[in-house]
Formats: sequence, structure tokens, C-alpha cells
Amino acid sequence: MLRRIILPLVGLVLMAATTFEDDIVAWRKQRIERLTADGGWLSLAGLSWLHEGVNTFGKDEKNEIVVPDGDARAGSFELKGGKVTVRMHGTEKELWPDSLDFAQAGRSKLYVIKRGEKYGIRVKDPDSEYRRNFHGIENYPAKPEYRVTAKFVADEKQIPILNIIGMTEPLKSPGVAVFQLHGKEYRVRPVFETPDAKELFYIFKDETSGKETYGAGRFLYSDLPQNGKVVVDFNKAYNPPCAFTPYATCPLPPAENKLPVRIEAGEKNYH
Repeated sequence: MLRRIILPLVGLVLMAATTFEDDIVAWRKQRIERLTADGGWLSLAGLSWLHEGVNTFGKDEKNEIVVPDGDARAGSFELKGGKVTVRMHGTEKELWPDSLDFAQAGRSKLYVIKRGEKYGIRVKDPDSEYRRNFHGIENYPAKPEYRVTAKFVADEKQIPILNIIGMTEPLKSPGVAVFQLHGKEYRVRPVFETPDAKELFYIFKDETSGKETYGAGRFLYSDLPQNGKVVVDFNKAYNPPCAFTPYATCPLPPAENKLPVRIEAGEKNYH
């Protein structure tokens, strides 16, 4: 009788472990595919801030925005009153910041970004040196204990988020995730990355930061809380784009997300 009970239980435990490991393997595969895609973070090849008025771009070094491919003088961006217009080949078009709108110069795509009150042009090149020289990411072994079910304490407010280039922007935070790890309680505050976000975004540091993991911290997403609970899987903690390219503008962890514990899960530092 006891044997009949134990065997199914063992089978359930093994199935749960396999499902957990398969989930992490699949997540890591998708992560690498997104990172190395044509328009992924590794394709960043430049970032230039616009001044009010006309900003020329092209392959020639005399341009204010130099691109790796295309015409010597491909066109210009005009910033006027918070509006960015691109002019190329006798046509003009408004480009919206932080959207999918882009201008094409040779093989490169140029996107408008806005950080604080500054507007910039982000250049993406499928032949970027960072994409060509990518050599994979080392991870900690996946461990179920780092997939925690946290109590979600509602505490809605705007919090200032400093980015790596020294600009601060307020982001909405719906509350705090309170979780247990190694017998102690910790708290981490997520934010909504965009006003219409359907998931929580965590920017955090821990005692591995600057040692085994990226010094400026790591990122993590979770589903929205349900019934006062939220599942936070640190096995899916990953390096921000700034770990791979100097042309990203990554947010930094707020003070309350500097955790006094080693989170030995997720991605290690990229060398």
C-alpha cells in the first residue's frame, strides 16, 4: 500500500523538476534569440543626441550623426519644438520617439528616442561589432528555490528611476513584493515599464553585483499579482543592454531594490 502511494509521488516530483528545468532552458533560448536578432540590443551601433534645429546624418565623418553604411550625406533630422522630422531624398516624415518608426541609411535603421527632455537618434546595424563578437552568456545553474512566491503589498506611487547616463524619470510602482529566501525576508519594488504595461518590471542589485554579476544590476519581469501573490523567478534575472553595448540608456535600481543577499541565479556578468 505504501509503495503505491510513494511511487506516484516520486513521479510527480520528477515531473515538476523536469518542467521547471525545461521552462528555464526554453526561456534562455528565447532570450538569446531576442538579443542576437537583427534589431536586437546587440545591433546597437550608435547613439547621438539631437540639438534644436537641423542635424545631418550619413557615412561621412563630417555629419553630426555618423552611420556605418549608406550615402555620405544621407539626410537630416530636424528637432523643433519637441517634434523630430527626417528629411531624405526630397521627402520628409515625422518620427515618433520610442516607437517602431525609423529612417533607413544603407543597412542601418535610425530610431528616435526621448530621455527626460532630450531627444536622440539610436542607430541599429545588423553587422554591429557587438553582434558579430557575441560569445554567449554564462548562467548560474537553475534552482527551484530562487523561484519564489511573494506576498504583494499594494503601495502605489511614482518613484524616480535614475538611468546610466544620469537622467531621472518617474515610473509608476503598484507596490512591493515581499519574499522569503534562505530563511530571511526581503522586499523588492517593481515598476510599470510603460503606462500600458501588462507585467511587472524589477530593476535590482544584490551582493553578487559587481562580482559574478553585472555591477549596475539586473532586470527581471513577472506576471501581475493575483490574489495578493506574485511569482518572482530570479532564475530569469538577466543583464541589461548596457552590459553588452555602450549605446543603451539603462535604468538603475532604486535604493530599496539593493538586496542584502546573494542572488545566485540568472545571468552572470558578460565579459
